[in-house]
Amino acid sequence: MRFFSKLTVICNVCFIIAVVLRVIENLHKKNIAFTGQIKLDPVESTFVILGYGAIIVNVIFNSILLILFLSKRKLEIPVWMIWFNFLLLLIEVCYFSPIIIN
Repeated sequence: MRFFSKLTVICNVCFIIAVVLRVIENLHKKNIAFTGQIKLDPVESTFVILGYGAIIVNVIFNSILLILFLSKRKLEIPVWMIWFNFLLLLIEVCYFSPIIIN
């Protein structure tokens, strides 16, 4: 579970980076000199893929945490990591909900 919690944190950080990259790209689109090509290096592409897949990993992680909490098992995960992942899950749901509704 500790490895999965660290993986979830990494995916959530990549989500934050992917959102920042999208905002930067949209700002470049408003610029007249934008050619229409998305210039993503392989590292930036990895951030985007891990970031947009973070909601799936985060839902699985928080579901497992809920099951462990309801079964009253001791969690060996730092509390800040649990809260960080839960808050990012709420942000990800708000971020992706207009995409799902349309």
